Amino acid sequence: MTNDARANTRIVGSLRSADGKGAVRMEDRYDTDIDDLWSALTDPYRLARWIAEVQGDLRLGGEFQARFTSGWDGPGRVEVCEPPRRLLLAMNPGQQDETVIEALLAAEGDRTRLVIEERHLPLDELAAHGAGWQAHVEDLAAHVAGSEPGDWRSRWTELTPSYQDLAADLT
Repeated sequence: MTNDARANTRIVGSLRSADGKGAVRMEDRYDTDIDDLWSALTDPYRLARWIAEVQGDLRLGGEFQARFTSGWDGPGRVEVCEPPRRLLLAMNPGQQDETVIEALLAAEGDRTRLVIEERHLPLDELAAHGAGWQAHVEDLAAHVAGSEPGDWRSRWTELTPSYQDLAADLT
């Protein structure tokens, strides 16, 4: 984690590339226990409060449809589900632009560490995804604190230059 002097904003994400594809990784601690955070990541009602409307079969091997606050709309499949520690989703499964989203949770006293990573992204989209994921995890923090999420689009716009700087370091 770094502090960005450009916007005096705490950046919780990192970007990396391998084999011509990119990955966005978010890591932060939340002021809630692991079971509550797991619920926020897997309960459709709670997901709709901070990241996406999700409908379908959310069990291991199940397929679902998601409409993210960022505007992305498409299918997904639950590849791994190990409550309350690990969730792995294939987004747009079987398609050329398939990505995977993995969430890892670890209890740390009365707080929970969460790592979310999206992999197999086009390199030219890393900055946009990084800013988007940070806006999403900030909305998650607001949700578990009992607050309403912020204006996702405004926050994404504010964060994008910092993530563009991170993406430029990959070339």
